[in-house]
Amino acid sequence: MAEWIPLVMFLTVCLVLMAGYPVAFSLAGTALLFALAGTLTGHFDPAFLQAFPNRLFGIMGNSTLIAVPLFVLMGIMLEKSRLAEDLLSSMAELFGRFRSGLGVSVVIVGALLAASTGIVGATVVTMGLMSLPIMLNRGYSASQATGIITATGTLGQIIPPSIALVLLGDTLSSAYQQAQLNMGIFTPKTVSIGDLFVGAIIPGLILVALYCSYVIWVARPSLIVAASSDAPAQRQLSKVLTNLLPPVCLIVAVLGSIIAGVATPTEAAGVGAFGAILLAALKGQLTTARLREVVQGTTGVTSMVFLILIGAAVFSLVFRGFGGEEIIEQFFSDLPGGLLAATFLVMVVIFLLGFILDFIEITFVVIPIVGPVLLAMGLDPVWLGVMIAINLQTSFLTPPFGFALFYLRGVAPDTVETSDMYRGVVPFILMQLLLMLLLSLWPQLATWLPDLVYNH
Repeated sequence: MAEWIPLVMFLTVCLVLMAGYPVAFSLAGTALLFALAGTLTGHFDPAFLQAFPNRLFGIMGNSTLIAVPLFVLMGIMLEKSRLAEDLLSSMAELFGRFRSGLGVSVVIVGALLAASTGIVGATVVTMGLMSLPIMLNRGYSASQATGIITATGTLGQIIPPSIALVLLGDTLSSAYQQAQLNMGIFTPKTVSIGDLFVGAIIPGLILVALYCSYVIWVARPSLIVAASSDAPAQRQLSKVLTNLLPPVCLIVAVLGSIIAGVATPTEAAGVGAFGAILLAALKGQLTTARLREVVQGTTGVTSMVFLILIGAAVFSLVFRGFGGEEIIEQFFSDLPGGLLAATFLVMVVIFLLGFILDFIEITFVVIPIVGPVLLAMGLDPVWLGVMIAINLQTSFLTPPFGFALFYLRGVAPDTVETSDMYRGVVPFILMQLLLMLLLSLWPQLATWLPDLVYNH
């Protein structure tokens, strides 16, 4: 009976979270209650909790995690400074005369915004408010418009630099070292956030290309409404480039400095945050009120992330104290099909958990549990990280529980039916499943570029 305690504890946390309690306190509170019950019944050694101060000190001293508030500040500043809104309006004027021009513009702007913010909810809400009314007026059906917006909003999971990849990279780095230590390798190889950033570039570009191809050939508006501007195409193109170049240069500067080895992800995040503030100032959007709003938003998101990380640290200690890691390792080793079956099962579980948990909870709770076991069985950490990111992106799109659908439902007009949104995301879910299949058949899509850049 005692061997089922880790599973019961995990299911209890899921139920508590579904009841609406705060994530960080749910993780820590549930774990401590189980630890107390286990101590009283003799199934748990409280000495495991003595490692918590060291865990907490490790979190505070982790320089990699400094990138989190910096990237969050960069994303919120770009969102609040109307860069995306100006870019979308100018691209819509330039390409709106083409049948699928507006849809492609939404995908491109959404991808840039996703790469800048890395926060699914912010991107979906922003793109929904900006582009949904325009797309409906231009003849796109409700299902086409909502499908394009929600799918584009979730690109923040896979397109670097994103918060999801920062947190996933840090967690996988720890899991990879632990896996090697468990195998008796005392000079372990390392995997960094930079590896994951570079590994996600090709899959991210493939996904954007698939989205654009679908918009061009399938998701066409039922009528063509002329672009609202009578300005010459050359002047419109100049306006697009003026609005496009600043965020693109900022993203290239952040990624380029990491890829070139000039800066660590944390240092590059500092460049991104400073660049976003500079762009807002050049556009005349850096007011005291806006700066206060951005700083407050950054503080709120960062506090949430670190509180969840602390709660997850308590949870993982208690889970390990009940022998949860050994149970999972034994279960995976006994599975028929070996590594393939274990990987498929983990992906299915993560996909289902994506209905009730955000990527932060899954990254901090699930990955430390299953990551070391899968990596010890021979999986490449970069490939695993990219697959998890795309898997979560697909989960956030899938009806009826997908987070992205809830976000858009909150800002969509009443004339847009929920069933329209469900129908609209189906093609994009299939495209993401296709990308996961391609990655399964050719892992080099995720591993080739990091090997080339970092000479692994």
